[in-house]
Amino acid sequence: MPADWRRALAVVAHPDDLEYGCSAAVAVWTDEGREITYLLATRGEAGIDTVDPVTAAPLREREQRASAAVVGVSEVVFLDHRDGVIEEGLALRRDIAAAIRRHRPELVITLNHRDTWGGTAWNTPDHRAVGRATLDAAGDAGNRWIFPELAEQGLQPWDGVRWVAVAGSATPTHAVDATAGLERSVQSLLEHRSYIEVLTDEDPEAYCRTFLTANAQGMAARFGGRPAVAFEVFGR
Repeated sequence: MPADWRRALAVVAHPDDLEYGCSAAVAVWTDEGREITYLLATRGEAGIDTVDPVTAAPLREREQRASAAVVGVSEVVFLDHRDGVIEEGLALRRDIAAAIRRHRPELVITLNHRDTWGGTAWNTPDHRAVGRATLDAAGDAGNRWIFPELAEQGLQPWDGVRWVAVAGSATPTHAVDATAGLERSVQSLLEHRSYIEVLTDEDPEAYCRTFLTANAQGMAARFGGRPAVAFEVFGR
């Protein structure tokens, strides 16, 4: 992965997306003194079948903040788009471009924006919408004539995004050695206990450990024999 950056903005649809996708890498980066902010389009309020959205939203927000803290992230921002029905379009692009202008990252991170996960597993509309909007917004943020109202709000153009790194891609190009961050990624995902306990009948810790370890080990053959978090990196 590129190493000459200081600030990153991670943009995803739901609480737990980053924990399933790349939190071991985040732990490594924060250990190195890099600043990472999480930006979530929703509060994940439609994610737990047994909990109504009004109750689920603050619960999942608390779990996300606790989860981020485990890997050294203190700033978590929510955009309040509706979980499950995020609309891909100008409003979403504007919100993400505004965040990029506000936080001024060199690296932007998002989750798989393609229709599938590389096989027959269909990706969700929320993931696709946020991933694609993030790729677009990385350019929008630097163009003063796109969303000029942002400048009027004090958010001046930021053309400093050098890369967008997509986690969960079936065609990764770069990777981060996950060894030092893997245990914290397990604990970070485990903070989403309310969601995980409904998702699986397994012991939550065993489930988190098995899932994340298998993913990291699955990338080892392609990336130097070490457990890895892989990204498809687009340069700008």
